[in-house]
Amino acid sequence: MELTTDIFKKLEILSDAAKYDVACTSSGSSRRGMKGTMGNTVSAGLCHCFAADGRCISLLKILQTNECVYDCKYCQNRISNDVPRAYFTPEEIAKLTISFYRRNYIEGLFLSSGIRKNPDFTMEQIFQAIYLLRYRYKFHGYIHVKAIPGADPLLIEKTGWLVDRMSINLELPTASGLELLAPQKTRKKILTPMRQIQMGRRENRLMLGSRPLELQGQADSSLTDEINEKFSLQESHNNLAKNETAAFVPAGQSTQMIVGASEESDYEIVHVAEALYKQFDLKRVFYSAFVNTTHDPILPEGKEGPPLLREHRLYQADFLMRFYQFKAEEIITAENPFLNVQIDPKCNWALNHLEFFPIEVQTANYHTLLRIPGVGVKSAKRILAARRLGSLDFQALKKFGVVLKRAMYFITCGGKSMIPLKINESFILTNLLGLRERLPASVAGEPAYEQLSLLDLYPQSECK
Repeated sequence: MELTTDIFKKLEILSDAAKYDVACTSSGSSRRGMKGTMGNTVSAGLCHCFAADGRCISLLKILQTNECVYDCKYCQNRISNDVPRAYFTPEEIAKLTISFYRRNYIEGLFLSSGIRKNPDFTMEQIFQAIYLLRYRYKFHGYIHVKAIPGADPLLIEKTGWLVDRMSINLELPTASGLELLAPQKTRKKILTPMRQIQMGRRENRLMLGSRPLELQGQADSSLTDEINEKFSLQESHNNLAKNETAAFVPAGQSTQMIVGASEESDYEIVHVAEALYKQFDLKRVFYSAFVNTTHDPILPEGKEGPPLLREHRLYQADFLMRFYQFKAEEIITAENPFLNVQIDPKCNWALNHLEFFPIEVQTANYHTLLRIPGVGVKSAKRILAARRLGSLDFQALKKFGVVLKRAMYFITCGGKSMIPLKINESFILTNLLGLRERLPASVAGEPAYEQLSLLDLYPQSECK
């Protein structure tokens, strides 16, 4: 595919418009090809996600369109905002993805969209693009798409058989916040496709490799004649029905919440996240520090910029729920509805429950080891495995990955402590604060790095 000026202009607009969706880790890396090597890495529109086996995958991250019929107060692409608009056709998305893939720029696609015309039309366009990639271009790489709330369930189901991951943004933690800042969206419309994806994944697991369920009916098609000539929804129906190895959203679903645009406390946000994990089997909840791009008078104008430290603490609390067997009520309470910004949530819990410490690492079970600040999931498993073979010492704990500069205030090893222990809150807090925890760059005052533009790195003449 020859990348024309028009395509580059669209890519510049729509990759920039996608940067506020944090369902993937942003990339700013760039590597030009050198003699004797194969492939390049470019930054514009690229992000990184991590596979289950730990591999880092580069994705083309774009919106299908930044046109939107909604007027959400916090959204840069809202209908009342005067910004350059663009949209990709399904054919352009497919060719652009394959073109970049063949150049070894990317390994997959992250596709979201504003709402063009209506949810059905937008979801159908997304489906058409993914269908082209899978069946016309035989692309088997990673694909993550945003499901559009309010779209026909049939379109969401058919898309789910083609992609690896789907996500629906919750947007704001509470229904009241959504009503205030995004009155055209409702909690019911957002949760309905979440439930559909959850049930579809559950049915697919129960089917144990059998064929996808027969898809009944067709959604109303408003595609152009040019696209309809290339393939039809009936054709896609037949291909899906023939595919006996299809899995429905095999990588699971995720969501995103904006932090700081409305007045919800950390207590509300953490408990909403816990409910989503339990009730909808979500793989991940992402938290996005609110960036005021519209300057609507109803929105908070923070003098200190986006609440990045608050976002950081929420991610730490989220990890405690996902990997460390903590419950939301243990991490944060209604009496203290905001997370402690001075220390991480695990250390904060430990300081509030000093009656459980010190913990003897030679005898503690897995659940108890996970409660120790400085002990992670891997290091806890290594401790359990190693102590079957003999006694442990602090040098061994360090080799296992235990962060002793935190853990030493809360543990004993073979009945001995690493330092003279004082199980005293003020003593431990003073020493923990002295560690100068590494915070996000913008919080620590370090230089901030932004996602670069493809056109900054590769002139159009080089990409033909």
